[in-house]
Amino acid sequence: MSSQPKLGILFTCEEIEATVKKLAAEIRQDYLSKHPILIGVLKGSFMFMADLIRLLDFPLEVEFIRLSSYGGGRKSSGKIKVVQGLRSEVKGRDVLVIEDIVDAGLTISFLLDYLRKKKPASLKLCALTDKPSRRQTPVTIDYLGFTVSDKFIVGYGLDWDERFRNLPNICVLEDEG
Repeated sequence: MSSQPKLGILFTCEEIEATVKKLAAEIRQDYLSKHPILIGVLKGSFMFMADLIRLLDFPLEVEFIRLSSYGGGRKSSGKIKVVQGLRSEVKGRDVLVIEDIVDAGLTISFLLDYLRKKKPASLKLCALTDKPSRRQTPVTIDYLGFTVSDKFIVGYGLDWDERFRNLPNICVLEDEG
């Protein structure tokens, strides 16, 4: 493997924990009397979703979907494909999508359209991070953790070519050289 890229901490694990608690409180208010299905977008959302659902004290179901648009690069290819589909019925259900990052918006827009066609009772989006400077298609984020600048971030589930997901902080992957 090549030399280790330089990483700078953007959000500490303590800041992430406080933000996840804030998001859980907002979600609890809206879903306390419902039985939602939370759909995590793999692979990036798994750490965030695990921490989030531990803070939700109401009946819920967990489901995952895996989409691909990146390959090995730092920019979305723009071609989205479903790598692993849903196994649960979402028709007539309250659905909350859990995403690690909304970047160009193409992948999450694709997913929300895909889910709308399945006729859920409600459909909302919870994103840990948002990078609005890169947006190519409009996306409404109902529950948002952090807004980030146009930097490539890794850690806390976010990766670069399958590397750095296990970092406890969210870090900026610095350009080499």
